[in-house]
Amino acid sequence: MNLLKLAASIPSLDAKAVQKAQERQAQLTKPAGSLGRLEEITVQVAGITGKAVPSLGKKRVILCAGDHGVAAEGVSAFPSAVTPMMVLNFLKGGAAINALARQAGAEVQVVDVGVAADLPGSKNLFSAKIARGTRNFKVEPAMSGAEFQKAVELGFQLAQQAKKDKVVWVVLGEMGIGNTTSAAALMAALLPCAVEDVTGFGTGIDRTQWANKCRVIQEALQRHKLKPESPLEALRKVGGLEIATLAGVVLGCAKNRIPVVVDGFITSSAFLAAYRLNPKVKDFAFFSHRSEEPGHTKFYEMLGVQPLLEMKMRLGEGTGGALALNILEAAVRAHAEMATFESAKVPTKIEKKPKGSKTSVTS
Repeated sequence: MNLLKLAASIPSLDAKAVQKAQERQAQLTKPAGSLGRLEEITVQVAGITGKAVPSLGKKRVILCAGDHGVAAEGVSAFPSAVTPMMVLNFLKGGAAINALARQAGAEVQVVDVGVAADLPGSKNLFSAKIARGTRNFKVEPAMSGAEFQKAVELGFQLAQQAKKDKVVWVVLGEMGIGNTTSAAALMAALLPCAVEDVTGFGTGIDRTQWANKCRVIQEALQRHKLKPESPLEALRKVGGLEIATLAGVVLGCAKNRIPVVVDGFITSSAFLAAYRLNPKVKDFAFFSHRSEEPGHTKFYEMLGVQPLLEMKMRLGEGTGGALALNILEAAVRAHAEMATFESAKVPTKIEKKPKGSKTSVTS
């Protein structure tokens, strides 16, 4: 698969569906613009799907898991052994994403793309291990060319399968100890931005560990000489297997006209790589919340967008995306189920009569 050709093949929004959705919004029983961003969401979904009245339907969290060699540099408060433990928790339904996905009526697809441990078979696990984690990007590229290609292609295939399964919404989720370091390195390289401005405290490191984390990222950027105009190179050299896979999901969802919900800081770094390949992916994405990671604000400033939620969250897993599904579905439901002025026989304006005569209403 030629990734540059894939990125170039992303379609535009359906202009006719956008126009028809806007016309319907003008006919619904409410003052124009009174539902604010809910109206904007619906029009965008119409443009994505090509349906003036988008349908409700299946929702899927694609949660990709992988380990990071850079964790050996002491950049996380937790050891890499936590990654497989959390994956098992996802499979048992005991994590935050499981609870929030259940509330939103979404399924959770757990994908092992690079966990550095053997995981037991499970009907809820999509086993697609490319490698047992990435290499330490402080001293060498995180992935080989072949590993990177497989990861992005896997993401595209996951999006293709979502289309076959008639999934209407895809939420990006992730798990991998050390992945905030990869995400910060990608943000610094691709925004671009100073390392200190995009590097946060991740899982709860202290100030000394944070300084070390910044040094590790800075040394990696100097070694690999990454540039915003070369997102694939950046993703291969300092990204993670799960991040590369999610970048493929973004491209695949855009290609297949599936609305994709970006979660927090990590999934935003995957989105950023796809965006640098083709900015049109932004038209197919919704941004769920602003992470407490400082780089997330820099990301939104560059894109010029406002996330749907401000919840002071920094967990990842797709939790913010699952929460946002409730708002996104509410927008679509209001658009589809509200009556029009004509069907409800509600007047749209008051006609003024000459002084002394009665006024009348028209619709």
